[in-house]
Amino acid sequence: MGSSMSAAAARRPVFDDKEDVNLDHFQILRAIGKGSFGKVCIVQKRDTEKMYAMKYMNKQQCIERDEVRNVFRELEILQEIEHVFLVNLWYSFQDEEDMFMVVDLLLGGDLRYHLQQNVQFSEDTVRLYVCEMALALDYLRGQHIIHRDVKPDNILLDERGHAHLTDFNIATIIKDGERATALAGTKPYMAPEIFQSFVNGGTGYSFEVDWWSVGVMAYELLRGWRPYDIHSSSAVQSLVQLFSTVSVQYVPAWSKETVALLRKLLTVNPKHRVSSLQDMRAAPALAGVLWAELSEKKVEPGFVPNKGRLHCDPTFELEEMILESRPLHKKKKRLAKSRSRDSSRDSCPSVSAARHPAASALAPQPLLRGGGQRPSCLPSSGGSHGARLCLRGLRVISLRVCALVCVHVCAFRVCMCLSVPV
Repeated sequence: MGSSMSAAAARRPVFDDKEDVNLDHFQILRAIGKGSFGKVCIVQKRDTEKMYAMKYMNKQQCIERDEVRNVFRELEILQEIEHVFLVNLWYSFQDEEDMFMVVDLLLGGDLRYHLQQNVQFSEDTVRLYVCEMALALDYLRGQHIIHRDVKPDNILLDERGHAHLTDFNIATIIKDGERATALAGTKPYMAPEIFQSFVNGGTGYSFEVDWWSVGVMAYELLRGWRPYDIHSSSAVQSLVQLFSTVSVQYVPAWSKETVALLRKLLTVNPKHRVSSLQDMRAAPALAGVLWAELSEKKVEPGFVPNKGRLHCDPTFELEEMILESRPLHKKKKRLAKSRSRDSSRDSCPSVSAARHPAASALAPQPLLRGGGQRPSCLPSSGGSHGARLCLRGLRVISLRVCALVCVHVCAFRVCMCLSVPV
Protein backbone atom coordinates (compact mmCIF):
# COMPACT_ATOMS: atom_id res chain seq x y z
CA MET A 1 0.00 0.00 0.00
CA GLY A 2 2.85 2.36 0.85
CA SER A 3 4.47 1.83 -2.54
CA SER A 4 1.20 2.54 -4.39
CA MET A 5 0.74 5.78 -2.46
CA SER A 6 4.29 6.89 -3.21
CA ALA A 7 3.80 6.01 -6.88
CA ALA A 8 0.63 8.11 -6.98
CA ALA A 9 2.48 11.01 -5.37
CA ALA A 10 5.24 10.66 -7.94
CA ARG A 11 2.71 11.02 -10.77
CA ARG A 12 1.41 14.34 -9.45
CA PRO A 13 2.64 17.37 -11.39
CA VAL A 14 4.93 19.69 -9.49
CA PHE A 15 4.34 23.42 -9.84
CA ASP A 16 6.62 26.24 -8.86
CA ASP A 17 5.26 28.00 -5.74
CA LYS A 18 6.07 31.34 -7.39
CA GLU A 19 4.17 30.47 -10.57
CA ASP A 20 0.82 32.18 -11.10
CA VAL A 21 -2.05 29.73 -10.70
CA ASN A 22 -3.85 29.18 -14.00
CA LEU A 23 -6.26 26.78 -15.67
CA ASP A 24 -3.47 24.27 -16.35
CA HIS A 25 -3.19 23.69 -12.59
CA PHE A 26 -6.68 22.15 -12.51
CA GLN A 27 -8.36 19.10 -13.97
CA ILE A 28 -11.92 19.89 -15.06
CA LEU A 29 -14.31 17.17 -13.92
CA ARG A 30 -17.89 18.25 -14.68
CA ALA A 31 -20.30 21.17 -14.93
CA ILE A 32 -22.65 21.58 -11.97
CA GLY A 33 -24.39 24.92 -12.38
CA LYS A 34 -24.84 28.24 -14.07
CA GLY A 35 -26.21 31.67 -13.26
CA SER A 36 -26.53 35.17 -14.65
CA PHE A 37 -22.84 35.80 -14.00
CA GLY A 38 -21.24 32.61 -15.25
CA LYS A 39 -20.98 28.85 -14.98
CA VAL A 40 -19.66 26.51 -12.28
CA CYS A 41 -17.78 23.24 -12.58
CA ILE A 42 -16.01 20.81 -10.26
CA VAL A 43 -12.23 20.85 -10.59
CA GLN A 44 -9.28 19.12 -8.94
CA LYS A 45 -5.97 20.84 -8.36
CA ARG A 46 -3.40 18.64 -10.03
CA ASP A 47 -0.57 18.93 -7.50
CA THR A 48 -2.57 18.58 -4.26
CA GLU A 49 -5.54 16.60 -5.67
CA LYS A 50 -7.83 18.86 -3.61
CA MET A 51 -11.31 19.39 -5.04
CA TYR A 52 -12.85 22.82 -5.61
CA ALA A 53 -15.72 24.52 -7.40
CA MET A 54 -14.62 26.84 -10.20
CA LYS A 55 -16.81 29.70 -11.39
CA TYR A 56 -15.90 31.13 -14.77
CA MET A 57 -17.25 34.16 -16.62
CA ASN A 58 -16.74 35.09 -20.26
CA LYS A 59 -15.05 38.50 -20.52
CA GLN A 60 -16.80 39.61 -23.69
CA GLN A 61 -20.22 38.72 -22.28
CA CYS A 62 -19.43 40.64 -19.09
CA ILE A 63 -18.62 43.70 -21.18
CA GLU A 64 -21.68 43.37 -23.41
CA ARG A 65 -23.99 42.97 -20.39
CA ASP A 66 -22.39 45.76 -18.35
CA GLU A 67 -21.38 43.33 -15.59
CA VAL A 68 -17.69 44.20 -15.37
CA ARG A 69 -18.01 46.33 -12.26
CA ASN A 70 -20.18 43.71 -10.54
CA VAL A 71 -17.61 40.99 -11.21
CA PHE A 72 -14.75 43.06 -9.84
CA ARG A 73 -16.79 44.12 -6.83
CA GLU A 74 -17.50 40.45 -6.04
CA LEU A 75 -13.83 39.58 -6.43
CA GLU A 76 -12.78 42.49 -4.25
CA ILE A 77 -15.18 41.38 -1.51
CA LEU A 78 -14.31 37.68 -1.67
CA GLN A 79 -10.57 38.25 -1.32
CA GLU A 80 -11.19 40.10 1.96
CA ILE A 81 -13.57 37.69 3.72
CA GLU A 82 -13.53 34.18 5.15
CA HIS A 83 -16.07 32.51 7.42
CA VAL A 84 -17.17 29.01 8.31
CA PHE A 85 -20.68 29.62 6.88
CA LEU A 86 -19.59 31.35 3.67
CA VAL A 87 -18.33 29.87 0.39
CA ASN A 88 -14.72 31.07 0.49
CA LEU A 89 -12.37 32.07 -2.33
CA TRP A 90 -9.06 30.24 -2.86
CA TYR A 91 -7.68 31.31 -6.25
CA SER A 92 -8.50 33.76 -9.01
CA PHE A 93 -7.01 34.10 -12.50
CA GLN A 94 -7.89 34.71 -16.14
CA ASP A 95 -7.00 33.83 -19.70
CA GLU A 96 -7.85 35.36 -23.08
CA GLU A 97 -11.54 34.42 -22.86
CA ASP A 98 -12.63 34.01 -19.25
CA MET A 99 -12.18 35.10 -15.65
CA PHE A 100 -12.04 32.34 -13.03
CA MET A 101 -12.78 32.11 -9.31
CA VAL A 102 -11.89 28.91 -7.46
CA VAL A 103 -13.92 28.45 -4.27
CA ASP A 104 -14.93 25.86 -1.67
CA LEU A 105 -16.63 22.81 -3.14
CA LEU A 106 -19.92 22.02 -1.38
CA LEU A 107 -21.56 18.87 -2.68
CA GLY A 108 -24.82 19.00 -0.72
CA GLY A 109 -26.63 21.12 -3.30
CA ASP A 110 -28.39 24.45 -2.81
CA LEU A 111 -31.64 24.83 -0.89
CA ARG A 112 -33.54 25.67 -4.09
CA TYR A 113 -32.62 22.27 -5.50
CA HIS A 114 -33.90 20.51 -2.38
CA LEU A 115 -37.13 22.51 -2.44
CA GLN A 116 -37.63 21.37 -6.02
CA GLN A 117 -37.04 17.80 -4.85
CA ASN A 118 -39.94 18.28 -2.39
CA VAL A 119 -37.80 17.89 0.71
CA GLN A 120 -39.87 18.52 3.86
CA PHE A 121 -37.73 20.62 6.19
CA SER A 122 -38.50 20.38 9.90
CA GLU A 123 -38.70 23.42 12.18
CA ASP A 124 -35.48 22.36 13.91
CA THR A 125 -33.63 22.11 10.60
CA VAL A 126 -34.85 25.51 9.42
CA ARG A 127 -33.94 27.07 12.77
CA LEU A 128 -30.41 25.73 12.35
CA TYR A 129 -30.16 27.29 8.87
CA VAL A 130 -31.42 30.59 10.30
CA CYS A 131 -28.79 30.46 13.05
CA GLU A 132 -25.98 29.64 10.62
CA MET A 133 -27.05 32.49 8.35
CA ALA A 134 -27.25 34.77 11.40
CA LEU A 135 -23.60 34.04 12.16
CA ALA A 136 -22.65 34.67 8.53
CA LEU A 137 -24.58 37.96 8.38
CA ASP A 138 -23.15 39.09 11.70
CA TYR A 139 -19.66 38.51 10.29
CA LEU A 140 -20.50 40.37 7.05
CA ARG A 141 -21.85 43.30 9.04
CA GLY A 142 -18.50 43.51 10.80
CA GLN A 143 -16.96 43.81 7.33
CA HIS A 144 -19.53 46.51 6.34
CA ILE A 145 -21.04 44.21 3.68
CA ILE A 146 -24.71 43.94 2.70
CA HIS A 147 -25.22 40.75 0.68
CA ARG A 148 -28.55 41.81 -0.93
CA ASP A 149 -29.33 38.42 -2.47
CA VAL A 150 -29.95 35.95 0.36
CA LYS A 151 -32.26 33.24 -1.02
CA PRO A 152 -32.41 29.42 -1.25
CA ASP A 153 -30.53 29.48 -4.56
CA ASN A 154 -27.52 31.11 -2.86
CA ILE A 155 -27.34 28.87 0.20
CA LEU A 156 -25.31 25.72 -0.38
CA LEU A 157 -25.15 22.68 1.88
CA ASP A 158 -21.97 20.80 2.63
CA GLU A 159 -21.92 17.01 2.86
CA ARG A 160 -22.95 17.14 6.53
CA GLY A 161 -25.86 19.48 5.85
CA HIS A 162 -24.50 22.81 7.12
CA ALA A 163 -25.51 25.98 5.25
CA HIS A 164 -23.08 28.30 3.45
CA LEU A 165 -23.90 31.64 1.85
CA THR A 166 -22.51 32.31 -1.63
CA ASP A 167 -22.82 34.70 -4.62
CA PHE A 168 -21.66 38.22 -3.78
CA ASN A 169 -22.10 39.68 -7.26
CA ILE A 170 -24.61 42.34 -6.15
CA ALA A 171 -23.28 42.80 -2.62
CA THR A 172 -22.21 46.25 -1.50
CA ILE A 173 -19.85 47.73 1.07
CA ILE A 174 -21.11 50.67 3.11
CA LYS A 175 -19.20 52.90 5.49
CA ASP A 176 -20.32 53.73 9.03
CA GLY A 177 -23.42 55.90 8.87
CA GLU A 178 -23.84 55.33 5.14
CA ARG A 179 -26.94 53.76 3.57
CA ALA A 180 -27.46 51.96 0.26
CA THR A 181 -30.04 53.20 -2.24
CA ALA A 182 -29.76 51.02 -5.36
CA LEU A 183 -32.63 48.75 -6.37
CA ALA A 184 -30.70 45.48 -6.17
CA GLY A 185 -31.65 41.90 -5.36
CA THR A 186 -34.22 39.25 -6.29
CA LYS A 187 -37.69 40.79 -5.94
CA PRO A 188 -39.46 38.04 -3.91
CA TYR A 189 -36.71 38.23 -1.27
CA MET A 190 -36.12 42.00 -1.23
CA ALA A 191 -37.09 43.95 1.89
CA PRO A 192 -39.88 46.57 1.73
CA GLU A 193 -37.53 49.47 2.45
CA ILE A 194 -35.59 48.78 -0.75
CA PHE A 195 -38.72 49.39 -2.84
CA GLN A 196 -39.85 52.29 -0.65
CA SER A 197 -36.49 54.01 -1.06
CA PHE A 198 -36.67 53.64 -4.83
CA VAL A 199 -40.28 54.80 -5.23
CA ASN A 200 -40.53 57.47 -2.54
CA GLY A 201 -36.93 58.65 -2.47
CA GLY A 202 -36.42 57.66 1.15
CA THR A 203 -33.24 57.54 3.18
CA GLY A 204 -32.11 54.20 1.77
CA TYR A 205 -31.54 50.91 3.56
CA SER A 206 -28.91 49.02 5.52
CA PHE A 207 -28.03 45.58 6.91
CA GLU A 208 -31.62 44.85 7.97
CA VAL A 209 -32.55 43.89 4.38
CA ASP A 210 -30.56 40.65 4.57
CA TRP A 211 -32.44 39.55 7.70
CA TRP A 212 -35.77 40.08 5.93
CA SER A 213 -34.48 37.78 3.17
CA VAL A 214 -33.61 35.14 5.78
CA GLY A 215 -37.20 35.35 7.04
CA VAL A 216 -38.63 34.87 3.53
CA MET A 217 -36.28 31.92 2.98
CA ALA A 218 -37.20 30.29 6.31
CA TYR A 219 -40.93 30.65 5.60
CA GLU A 220 -40.48 29.13 2.15
CA LEU A 221 -38.49 26.18 3.47
CA LEU A 222 -41.21 25.40 6.02
CA ARG A 223 -44.26 25.92 3.83
CA GLY A 224 -43.07 25.33 0.27
CA TRP A 225 -43.94 28.81 -0.97
CA ARG A 226 -43.08 32.37 -0.03
CA PRO A 227 -45.05 34.62 2.37
CA TYR A 228 -45.89 37.18 -0.34
CA ASP A 229 -47.02 36.56 -3.92
CA ILE A 230 -44.17 38.47 -5.57
CA HIS A 231 -42.55 37.64 -8.90
CA SER A 232 -39.74 39.09 -10.98
CA SER A 233 -42.34 40.79 -13.17
CA SER A 234 -44.13 42.48 -10.24
CA ALA A 235 -44.22 46.28 -10.57
CA VAL A 236 -42.14 48.04 -7.94
CA GLN A 237 -44.88 50.59 -7.18
CA SER A 238 -47.41 47.83 -6.49
CA LEU A 239 -45.03 46.13 -4.06
CA VAL A 240 -44.86 49.19 -1.82
CA GLN A 241 -48.64 49.02 -1.44
CA LEU A 242 -48.64 45.23 -1.04
CA PHE A 243 -46.48 45.29 2.09
CA SER A 244 -48.82 47.77 3.76
CA THR A 245 -52.05 45.92 2.91
CA VAL A 246 -51.30 42.16 2.88
CA SER A 247 -50.71 40.17 6.08
CA VAL A 248 -48.53 37.07 6.20
CA GLN A 249 -50.42 33.85 6.91
CA TYR A 250 -48.81 31.43 9.37
CA VAL A 251 -49.54 27.71 9.60
CA PRO A 252 -51.38 26.78 12.84
CA ALA A 253 -49.28 23.62 13.17
CA TRP A 254 -46.07 25.61 13.54
CA SER A 255 -44.85 26.17 17.08
CA LYS A 256 -45.58 29.58 18.58
CA GLU A 257 -41.82 30.15 19.01
CA THR A 258 -41.19 29.57 15.30
CA VAL A 259 -44.07 31.86 14.32
CA ALA A 260 -42.78 34.55 16.68
CA LEU A 261 -39.31 34.35 15.12
CA LEU A 262 -40.72 34.56 11.58
CA ARG A 263 -42.86 37.55 12.57
CA LYS A 264 -39.79 39.38 13.88
CA LEU A 265 -37.79 38.62 10.73
CA LEU A 266 -40.70 39.63 8.48
CA THR A 267 -41.46 42.90 10.25
CA VAL A 268 -42.03 45.55 7.58
CA ASN A 269 -40.50 48.34 9.66
CA PRO A 270 -36.73 47.65 9.71
CA LYS A 271 -36.36 49.45 13.05
CA HIS A 272 -38.43 46.72 14.72
CA ARG A 273 -37.04 43.78 12.75
CA VAL A 274 -34.69 41.15 14.16
CA SER A 275 -31.49 42.22 12.46
CA SER A 276 -28.51 41.32 14.62
CA LEU A 277 -26.96 38.32 16.32
CA GLN A 278 -27.84 39.88 19.67
CA ASP A 279 -31.51 40.01 18.65
CA MET A 280 -31.35 36.38 17.55
CA ARG A 281 -29.85 35.19 20.82
CA ALA A 282 -32.78 36.78 22.65
CA ALA A 283 -35.44 35.06 20.50
CA PRO A 284 -37.45 32.44 22.49
CA ALA A 285 -37.35 30.05 19.51
CA LEU A 286 -33.55 29.95 19.80
CA ALA A 287 -33.28 29.86 23.59
CA GLY A 288 -31.62 26.45 23.62
CA VAL A 289 -29.07 27.15 20.88
CA LEU A 290 -25.44 26.51 21.84
CA TRP A 291 -23.93 29.30 19.76
CA ALA A 292 -20.28 28.47 20.46
CA GLU A 293 -20.76 24.85 19.35
CA LEU A 294 -22.88 25.92 16.40
CA SER A 295 -20.13 28.25 15.15
CA GLU A 296 -17.76 25.26 15.08
CA LYS A 297 -20.26 23.03 13.22
CA LYS A 298 -20.67 20.79 16.26
CA VAL A 299 -24.48 20.92 16.06
CA GLU A 300 -25.66 18.18 13.71
CA PRO A 301 -28.21 19.25 11.05
CA GLY A 302 -31.55 17.48 10.87
CA PHE A 303 -31.28 17.11 7.09
CA VAL A 304 -28.20 15.47 5.58
CA PRO A 305 -27.94 15.31 1.76
CA ASN A 306 -27.58 11.86 0.24
CA LYS A 307 -23.85 11.34 -0.29
CA GLY A 308 -24.53 8.94 -3.14
CA ARG A 309 -25.97 11.69 -5.34
CA LEU A 310 -24.67 14.83 -7.00
CA HIS A 311 -27.26 17.39 -5.94
CA CYS A 312 -27.57 19.48 -9.09
CA ASP A 313 -29.47 19.54 -12.36
CA PRO A 314 -27.84 16.95 -14.69
CA THR A 315 -28.72 19.06 -17.74
CA PHE A 316 -25.86 21.45 -16.85
CA GLU A 317 -23.36 18.79 -17.91
CA LEU A 318 -25.27 18.01 -21.11
CA GLU A 319 -25.48 21.70 -22.03
CA GLU A 320 -21.74 22.10 -21.55
CA MET A 321 -20.99 19.07 -23.73
CA ILE A 322 -23.59 19.51 -26.47
CA LEU A 323 -24.85 23.10 -26.63
CA GLU A 324 -21.88 25.17 -25.49
CA SER A 325 -20.04 26.52 -28.53
CA ARG A 326 -16.78 26.91 -26.61
CA PRO A 327 -16.77 24.24 -23.88
CA LEU A 328 -14.27 24.65 -21.08
CA HIS A 329 -12.75 21.19 -21.40
CA LYS A 330 -11.63 22.04 -24.97
CA LYS A 331 -10.25 25.46 -24.07
CA LYS A 332 -6.57 24.46 -24.05
CA LYS A 333 -6.61 23.24 -27.67
CA ARG A 334 -8.79 26.15 -28.77
CA LEU A 335 -6.51 28.78 -27.26
CA ALA A 336 -3.42 27.06 -28.64
CA LYS A 337 -4.88 27.32 -32.15
CA SER A 338 -5.88 30.92 -31.56
CA ARG A 339 -2.39 31.85 -30.36
CA SER A 340 -0.90 30.09 -33.36
CA ARG A 341 -3.08 32.15 -35.71
CA ASP A 342 -2.20 35.36 -33.85
CA SER A 343 1.47 34.51 -34.14
CA SER A 344 1.10 34.04 -37.90
CA ARG A 345 -0.69 37.38 -38.22
CA ASP A 346 1.95 39.17 -36.16
CA SER A 347 4.61 38.05 -38.64
CA CYS A 348 2.82 40.11 -41.34
CA PRO A 349 3.23 43.89 -40.76
CA SER A 350 0.10 44.87 -42.66
CA VAL A 351 -2.09 42.62 -40.50
CA SER A 352 -0.34 43.48 -37.24
CA ALA A 353 -0.79 47.21 -37.79
CA ALA A 354 -4.52 46.73 -38.28
CA ARG A 355 -5.10 44.99 -34.97
CA HIS A 356 -7.64 46.53 -32.62
CA PRO A 357 -6.02 49.13 -30.32
CA ALA A 358 -7.73 47.62 -27.29
CA ALA A 359 -6.82 44.00 -28.09
CA SER A 360 -4.26 43.92 -25.27
CA ALA A 361 -7.11 44.25 -22.78
CA LEU A 362 -7.95 40.59 -23.37
CA ALA A 363 -4.38 39.37 -22.96
CA PRO A 364 -3.97 37.02 -19.97
CA GLN A 365 -2.97 38.80 -16.77
CA PRO A 366 -3.29 37.43 -13.23
CA LEU A 367 -6.30 38.94 -11.50
CA LEU A 368 -4.92 37.80 -8.17
CA ARG A 369 -1.95 35.74 -7.24
CA GLY A 370 -2.62 32.47 -5.44
CA GLY A 371 -0.09 31.07 -3.04
CA GLY A 372 0.32 28.11 -0.77
CA GLN A 373 -0.08 29.93 2.55
CA ARG A 374 -2.55 32.49 3.84
CA PRO A 375 -0.90 35.93 4.04
CA SER A 376 -0.68 37.28 7.57
CA CYS A 377 -2.32 40.52 6.40
CA LEU A 378 -5.66 38.69 6.04
CA PRO A 379 -6.75 37.51 9.51
CA SER A 380 -8.58 34.20 9.75
CA SER A 381 -12.22 34.43 10.69
CA GLY A 382 -13.32 30.81 10.64
CA GLY A 383 -12.47 27.65 8.72
CA SER A 384 -8.98 26.51 7.83
CA HIS A 385 -8.36 28.09 4.46
CA GLY A 386 -4.89 28.64 3.05
CA ALA A 387 -3.95 29.92 -0.36
CA ARG A 388 -5.62 33.26 0.14
CA LEU A 389 -5.20 35.98 -2.40
CA CYS A 390 -3.60 39.38 -2.84
CA LEU A 391 -5.23 42.13 -4.89
CA ARG A 392 -2.16 43.26 -6.80
CA GLY A 393 -3.37 42.30 -10.26
CA LEU A 394 -6.96 43.45 -9.81
CA ARG A 395 -6.42 47.13 -10.58
CA VAL A 396 -4.27 46.32 -13.62
CA ILE A 397 -6.83 44.08 -15.29
CA SER A 398 -9.65 46.38 -14.16
CA LEU A 399 -8.08 49.25 -16.11
CA ARG A 400 -7.52 47.05 -19.14
CA VAL A 401 -11.07 45.73 -19.22
CA CYS A 402 -12.43 49.24 -18.68
CA ALA A 403 -10.37 50.39 -21.67
CA LEU A 404 -12.08 47.75 -23.76
CA VAL A 405 -15.44 48.81 -22.38
CA CYS A 406 -14.77 52.36 -23.61
CA VAL A 407 -14.09 51.01 -27.09
CA HIS A 408 -17.21 48.86 -27.27
CA VAL A 409 -19.82 50.93 -25.43
CA CYS A 410 -20.37 54.64 -24.92
CA ALA A 411 -21.19 54.35 -21.20
CA PHE A 412 -22.31 51.89 -18.58
CA ARG A 413 -26.04 51.40 -18.71
CA VAL A 414 -27.31 50.72 -15.18
CA CYS A 415 -29.58 47.68 -15.05
CA MET A 416 -31.90 48.22 -12.10
CA CYS A 417 -32.22 44.55 -11.22
CA LEU A 418 -28.46 44.18 -11.00
CA SER A 419 -27.44 47.72 -10.16
CA VAL A 420 -24.03 48.37 -8.75
CA PRO A 421 -23.83 49.68 -5.17
CA VAL A 422 -24.39 51.91 -3.43
